[in-house]
Amino acid sequence: MSVITYRQALRDTLRSEMHRDENVLLLGEEIGVFEGSYKITEGLLKEFGERRVRDTPIAEEGFVGAAIGAAMLGLRPVVELMTINFSLIAIDQIINHAAKIYGMFGGQTSVPMVIRTPGGGGQQLGATHSQNIELFYSFIPGLKVLAPSTPAEAAAMLRAAIRDDDPVLFLENLGLYNTKGEVPDEEVVAEIGRAAVTREGTDITLIGYSRMAAVTTRVAERLAEQGISVEVVDLRSLRPLDRETIVESVKRTGCAVIAEDDWLTYGIGAEIAASIQEGAFDYLDAPVRRVAMAEVPMPYAKPLETAAMPSAESITTVIHETLSAVGRRVG
Repeated sequence: MSVITYRQALRDTLRSEMHRDENVLLLGEEIGVFEGSYKITEGLLKEFGERRVRDTPIAEEGFVGAAIGAAMLGLRPVVELMTINFSLIAIDQIINHAAKIYGMFGGQTSVPMVIRTPGGGGQQLGATHSQNIELFYSFIPGLKVLAPSTPAEAAAMLRAAIRDDDPVLFLENLGLYNTKGEVPDEEVVAEIGRAAVTREGTDITLIGYSRMAAVTTRVAERLAEQGISVEVVDLRSLRPLDRETIVESVKRTGCAVIAEDDWLTYGIGAEIAASIQEGAFDYLDAPVRRVAMAEVPMPYAKPLETAAMPSAESITTVIHETLSAVGRRVG
């Protein structure tokens, strides 16, 4: 095992996959000379050259479309969008072309491409640069949407995404780039569409993804000191969604709280809550609770931004309320 940052795990995986397969190439704004807005592609232009690390114009619709064409012809492009907010410029290419070509062409051609993009609040980037709009893409059949929360997951899931024959949206939360964790020295390829029970428990199931999966783990560790046993489920994949793992966990605990960085209304948590209701209704001792961002455009002022985002404290409060409602000991 090596202890490295989330950022380094992504860079190392890109580099190893480019060595493994000469059809893997990188496209994006400022990924070459500038080495990426968040330095994920540091050193790769020098090592692989302009043929495989391509700086693009500030024209997301254009270079995402070019990547789709390249993928259809047998290459494996990895596109970096500077932020998921800019994916809105390319949303027609992503939803109406990348996601649909395999089905519309009757399987005659696939689109093996990855779109890497960071998102999330907490960086004082304002309302138009701090959104979590993965719901737009998780809604679309034909796309796969991944959201790793640790350096090890980032490496294993990016490797799987690059090798997959379908288009993959790969979500990277800005708040995770500098986090550190153990990453296996040997090559690990994740199974796309599999959630992980990262901590076993008996009192309540706590579900999250991306940054919130990391937060839920910390919450579970603190509550363990109070004698509360929390089972943590890291979704890892938003489409396909591993409903089986979610439902089986809730059957064991009888209670569930979902934490997400997006808005509550129509959010990812709503889909998870519906899945729990359909698959584990008879096992529930209390209503499924959700903790999400305030229903506002993200404020710029730091105190307001912090107040708008879900936190370990807000999750802990909802867990206490849920357990108290069913008469369980809460410390």
